[in-house]
Amino acid sequence: MTSSCSFRITRTTEDLAQTVSALSQRLVKLEQKQESLELLLRQRQVEPDPEEMAMLDGVDQLLLECKELLDGSEQLNEEDDSWSCDEDNIAA
Repeated sequence: MTSSCSFRITRTTEDLAQTVSALSQRLVKLEQKQESLELLLRQRQVEPDPEEMAMLDGVDQLLLECKELLDGSEQLNEEDDSWSCDEDNIAA
């Protein structure tokens, strides 16, 4: 009876060793996959998408044009205010 008990313990130990080995290998593969995904993420952050950059350049251009229009309309409003002021002075 002692031999069968010893066999079971040995067999269980071997099964546990195989399981630990399989888990270790899987962990190594997962760590490698994580590293490759992190590298890919870093590369994407460093190298922006050309289409996105073109869109952003277009947005920058539109913002500049809008700013120029606003600046121009402010100057026109100031000129209109000074003109109406001059008319009041002439009428007086």
